Amino acid sequence: MKPLRVALLGCGVVGTEVVRLLREQADDLAARVGVPLELAGVAVRRPDRVRAGVDRALLTTDARALVTRDDVDIVIEVIGGIEPARTLMLEAMKSGKSVISANKALLAEDGATLFAAAREYGTDLYYEASVAGAIPLLRPLRESLVGDHVQRVLGIVNGTTNYILDQMDAHGAGFNEALEGAQALGYAEADPTADVEGFDAAAKAAILAQLAFHTPVTAADVHREGITEVSPADVAGAKEMDCVVKLLAICERVPEAGGRNGRGVSVRVYPAMIPRTHPLASVREAYNAVFVEAESAGSLMFYGAGAGGAPTASAVLGDLVAVARNLARGTPGPVEVTYARLPVLPMGETITRYYVQLDVADRSGVLATVAEEFARNGVSIQAVRQEGLSEDAQLVVVTHRAPDAALSATVQGLRRLDIVREVASVMRVEGEE
Repeated sequence: MKPLRVALLGCGVVGTEVVRLLREQADDLAARVGVPLELAGVAVRRPDRVRAGVDRALLTTDARALVTRDDVDIVIEVIGGIEPARTLMLEAMKSGKSVISANKALLAEDGATLFAAAREYGTDLYYEASVAGAIPLLRPLRESLVGDHVQRVLGIVNGTTNYILDQMDAHGAGFNEALEGAQALGYAEADPTADVEGFDAAAKAAILAQLAFHTPVTAADVHREGITEVSPADVAGAKEMDCVVKLLAICERVPEAGGRNGRGVSVRVYPAMIPRTHPLASVREAYNAVFVEAESAGSLMFYGAGAGGAPTASAVLGDLVAVARNLARGTPGPVEVTYARLPVLPMGETITRYYVQLDVADRSGVLATVAEEFARNGVSIQAVRQEGLSEDAQLVVVTHRAPDAALSATVQGLRRLDIVREVASVMRVEGEE
């Protein structure tokens, strides 16, 4: 049968691995698809750069011409960013090409436009590699669980921050020291802002929420907090509670009162304490793990390498086989539907728990005054611990679940009390429901 021809946009770490796998596994891929796969061309910005194992005759700087060529059937986009990736992907689909992408930023910002183009032109758009690297996560949400009612997605989706927090917990490292270690190992970029400030995780959370709840969600809808303010005191406080600090992406359907249907969805990224008995607590170094909770399937956990050239290329090749099979059969795969169109609820309406550590004056009535501030905002206290004497007195309060707005107002009120010298640590607590 006639081979299916593949155009590759970008040939960095991931793109080079894709080329290698296409070459080394050519026979196996042909057997799995039913037709041979051939690399038609590779669009790059600097064709003179040496790329091991890549035929220089395939390189071109004219990406638009490549994606609209009549002899190209599938386009793989691994250049990242918003433009020119969006324009090139739209041009490819308009030309009848199916598209595979690892571009989380674009899918989180303007996935709706890409999905609409796929529907309009009858092409495939697959993007397993955009979230959690090699972990097969999006396809189960997109296909395996499409007949179920997903209630919650909770996970660690950024390996850089997980490595940093793991080093702070396991070895007592400070944030800056752990970040330098991550950079030395290649886990963090020279400019780590996208990772440590939570932008990367927020983009992935938007993609997960859109698939899980069939509703439009963009990165701008996601409440985002990074880990740059996580201190050794926060990590030590977590240990005292037999917890560990993780940067979590949380997407959940918020039901109507007394009903099953969603009132809205909550999508957020922030560092939180989770019990060491929780499976996510044991996710170490730069690994990722995601829990999916569904009405009928129950709790499912996906774990593995969340980044890197080879793992990401593995996810790209998985999508390539799926798309190629669809083309060989003449039938496109599933297209995203956002029929639910649930509103994304503001963070203030999210129900959470807090851990609050206060440096207080050691005099009578302190505990009663602090408890009164919690009660004034309608926040119930689960546990209180007081330590030290005189100038070193500390009060640790753990709350029951309450609206985040009420908890935030409580913390602001505590900062205004003359008996509170400092609100030393504030962190949400997850994973104990």
